[in-house]
Amino acid sequence: MNRFLAFVKKEFFHILRDRRTLLILFGMPLVMVALFGFALTNEIKNAKIALLDFDHGLHSQQITNRLLSSGYFRLVENVRSYEGIEATFRRGEVRLVVVFPPNFSNDYVHGQQAQVQLLADASEQNTAISLTNYATNIIQGYANEQNPSGSQPVAQINVEPRMVFNPELKGAFVFVPGVMAMVLLLVSALMTSVTIAREKETGTMEVLMVSPLTQPQILFGKVLPYLLLSFLNGCLIIALGVFLLGIPLNGSLALLLVETLLFIFLALSIGILISTIADTQLVAMFASLLIMLMPTIFLSGFIFPIESMPAPLQIISNVIPAKYFISIVKGIMIKGVGLGNLWKETLVLIGMSGVFTAISLRNLKSRLS
Repeated sequence: MNRFLAFVKKEFFHILRDRRTLLILFGMPLVMVALFGFALTNEIKNAKIALLDFDHGLHSQQITNRLLSSGYFRLVENVRSYEGIEATFRRGEVRLVVVFPPNFSNDYVHGQQAQVQLLADASEQNTAISLTNYATNIIQGYANEQNPSGSQPVAQINVEPRMVFNPELKGAFVFVPGVMAMVLLLVSALMTSVTIAREKETGTMEVLMVSPLTQPQILFGKVLPYLLLSFLNGCLIIALGVFLLGIPLNGSLALLLVETLLFIFLALSIGILISTIADTQLVAMFASLLIMLMPTIFLSGFIFPIESMPAPLQIISNVIPAKYFISIVKGIMIKGVGLGNLWKETLVLIGMSGVFTAISLRNLKSRLS
């Protein structure tokens, strides 16, 4: 019995000395509880909206103030025409546009039928439904307050929501771009990090480094097969989304393929970076899953709206590659926009790829010198 207790004591000391084990045991549960409990929520806050007010009357202004003071909406643009609405949606600058028709206030005061139109970007289905419901409740609540019990009845406000880009509210419009980003990022980074870590673990990486090939040639030679295979995987996901799930391809297929190839190269560069740090395949696999999977699910806008997150998490989301690729895929496939609207996201992916590749080459050289 004493031997057994001594053995258990030894195991306790071994665990307490291992920082990585302690991080898994205590750090991950704390992070998960904090994220789900305080940060990640499906409730929409500070959603960017635009206003098209043909009325400019008292009631349209009061309803606008009521919407903006609710905490759900933030006005970022006043558009002047329906053509401006389409351009704003395609740039991805707003989630909802509130349209007040001419003579709205006059129709409402004189007991006629008053209408408000809500145009929502339904490329993110759940967000569009939530925003239209929030706005409808606020507008109807305003109308009820203006017509208290016992007073002369006035006209009710008829709210007409319309979903843009996804009128049927298909869930595939939301999940296919996110799943595509998650699969390509996870598989590419995981496979690359593990295969190079395997070479280091077995000692064959040093043999390759003394061969006539240069370090960049060795690294790119290792990842090129995964680049091509992952690209075929991306093409398969696109084909399934279009032909099986009915997602439209309103933009350029060539641009979509180029952007997909760029994103895969970025994922591979992240895998190379992980492999230069990890000494074993197990560590490389764990690092890939931890670094790629959780941020892609939680902080890319795939499931949880980024604008509803606390400010620190919104800042962190700016370094999540999947955030930009999801915007690119939705922009090309659903909104039909081109490089003129997606150049910022594309430059971010190019910059990240260059930075990760340069750091990886430097780390590999320093570790094997």
